[in-house]
Amino acid sequence: MMIFRRIAFGIAFSVILAGRSFAFDAFEVKTIQIEGAQRITEATVLNYLPVKQGDKLDKTRIADAIHVLFKTGFFSDVRMKRIDKDILLIELVERPSISEVKINGNKEITTEQLNTALKQTGLAEGRIFNRSLLEKVEQELQRQYFNAAKYGVQIVSTVTQQDLNRVAINIDINEGEVARIKRIEIIGNNTFSKNTLLNQWELSENTAWASISGSSKYSKQKLQGDLESLRSYYMDRGYINFSLDSTQVSISPDKTEVFLTVNISEGTKYKVSKVVIAGDLKVPEAELKTLVSLREGDTFSRKQITESSTRISERLGVEGYAFANVNAAPDVDKEKETVALTFYVDPGKRIYVRRINFVGNVKTHDEVLRREMRQLEGGWISTTKLNRSRVRLQRTGFFDDINLETPQVAGASDQVDVNFTVVERASGSVNAQIGYQQGQGLVTAASVHQNNFLGTGKEVSAEVNNTSVNRIYSFSTTDPYYTLDGVSRSMRVYYRKTTAGSGNVAPYTANVYGGSLSYGIPMSEYNTARVEITYDDTQLSLESTAPETYHAFVKKYTDHVTTLSASSSWVHDTRNRALFPDSGNYFSVSGEVALPLASLTFYKATYRQQHYMKLIADWIFHLDGNIAYGGGYGNTTELPFYENYYAGGDQGVRGFVINSLGPKDKTTGKPLGGRLKTIGTGEILFPLPFSEASKQFRMSAFVDVGNVFGAGERPSLGALRAAYGVAAVWITPIGALRFSWAWPLRIYSGDEPQLFQFSIGAPF
Repeated sequence: MMIFRRIAFGIAFSVILAGRSFAFDAFEVKTIQIEGAQRITEATVLNYLPVKQGDKLDKTRIADAIHVLFKTGFFSDVRMKRIDKDILLIELVERPSISEVKINGNKEITTEQLNTALKQTGLAEGRIFNRSLLEKVEQELQRQYFNAAKYGVQIVSTVTQQDLNRVAINIDINEGEVARIKRIEIIGNNTFSKNTLLNQWELSENTAWASISGSSKYSKQKLQGDLESLRSYYMDRGYINFSLDSTQVSISPDKTEVFLTVNISEGTKYKVSKVVIAGDLKVPEAELKTLVSLREGDTFSRKQITESSTRISERLGVEGYAFANVNAAPDVDKEKETVALTFYVDPGKRIYVRRINFVGNVKTHDEVLRREMRQLEGGWISTTKLNRSRVRLQRTGFFDDINLETPQVAGASDQVDVNFTVVERASGSVNAQIGYQQGQGLVTAASVHQNNFLGTGKEVSAEVNNTSVNRIYSFSTTDPYYTLDGVSRSMRVYYRKTTAGSGNVAPYTANVYGGSLSYGIPMSEYNTARVEITYDDTQLSLESTAPETYHAFVKKYTDHVTTLSASSSWVHDTRNRALFPDSGNYFSVSGEVALPLASLTFYKATYRQQHYMKLIADWIFHLDGNIAYGGGYGNTTELPFYENYYAGGDQGVRGFVINSLGPKDKTTGKPLGGRLKTIGTGEILFPLPFSEASKQFRMSAFVDVGNVFGAGERPSLGALRAAYGVAAVWITPIGALRFSWAWPLRIYSGDEPQLFQFSIGAPF
């Protein structure tokens, strides 16, 4: 058909030329005259014209010249005549220009997007009008609407002639309804049900939920992906002869419903008869076999084969064989319905790192990045060490983005350079915050914070924080590499005034001046020991409404308390991020002792453990447990009341008023806190619906369990409070926004349930 069109076009073009250039003998052109040029200048015409004064013209050159002028797209008619003996007259009819383009009826695709696309194709105000181009635009618009599952779209273009050889173009679009999948039929599935197979698909039959989520909107690209998911589902369960025989897509007459039919052949299930690892292994075979998840007698799985090959490659990468090639060759026995697997290992050359380069660190000193490296120059490359180096750079908080490349060194087949390209984030800030936190009231804060002071990686901050409960003034500095071995040092001085009665607890006032000095000692890549010395000077003030136990404590000891405490902790942290992690574990155990050198002696111990595990896609399972205990020793027979633990609210068991759990004053009913706190949380973290996962926003469905126990109370499971609900945390420039909706599962007399809880601008 295309050949016939070209022949017909050639004949028609020849006829046009025959009618537009009459027969004449060859002659020499002395003068060229142009008629009909209006917007197109004569100079432009002469520039395109392949004929100059003095040239000799014949029929062939006339035809070529007309063809060239037509090809410019400026003219709808071109005629050439010979006047007198040596004058060439060129008569032109210009194509009209576009005065305006109007688009009506579009909703799925914005007018701005359409205008941008039209300009790129040349159909825009001021351009030369070409009807064939308009037809192409209509076809492209139709294609885009088809991609959006609007198969009933109607596009009508109207061209209106105007004065001065101009045209106005109106494109009227009737988008029609979205075509949704009415029914999906899978024919040939004998082993797995239709629902089981469709659970692997992104597309689904039209339901109320599918209409909202968009999964019932037909898409050719999504269908191809779903068919591959179907193939993978069978191949991962031993059906190596599975085949997609055919796929039929039909549309209803009104073009609003789509019917899918998929014909498959399942074949039979195959088992693994043998697993062999061959080639130049470089790593003990016994160790590599532990990386293969398939064993003799297991069901064949393409997914497990791929994952096993990847694990072997990564293990060889640790030994410097960064470009190792691992291929799994299946030997199929159709009679026995078994597969013998052989993993062929080709490690290639051991690759060494010539240089480690950093690009983009304009403010941050090179040594700040280099000290986070676990990969060394001159040593063989290790994919594990490279990935860990990147994670350590991310955890500094100095960079928005980090890109890692390992280009090969020219002329050296066994050497690479390691290039880290970083995008620095603003390392300093002057912030003023106003917020609200339940149980704390109005929150106002101002701070000057520099977490990468002068590009050295040191942290310096000065802060003023004011709520109805706490007023804090502090100055602190941290050097993460106080020594070359990575020992950190932090120093802090502060003043804190606590008005406890404003925080839903028994009333007292404490004015505290203090300071601390701490060191963090890295014991291994994931383990850190910390030691800290803290001095506090506390002035207590009690009102007449304060609990009798508070008055008795002050009378027995003093209202002016000085403490010199020493604390230590052990932290094991494998989380991939400090903020909103989605994998890894966190474990810490710490102890604090107020030394006998001051007025009071007491101790506190804390244990906390977190676990993050990916479920599917961006859905994360999170467990969090926290146990804290304190008491007095020596001449101090009890834990000071201002050191008590509290629970309830968004920092404890949600669904109960903040600080409300645990012992209460018999006279006022105000919470007293306790010496033992136990809190547990289990939750499913998931991204914002209908939106991609964000590093700044997180939602969860949770269950909280916990309580606080006072001196003389015996902890028991029956005394624990529990609640379930949903929550959201959003990190914004003004601070963390927390919201939770919780329903208590256990309520006892005196408890204070609270369905909705929130805080704005409170520290995260």
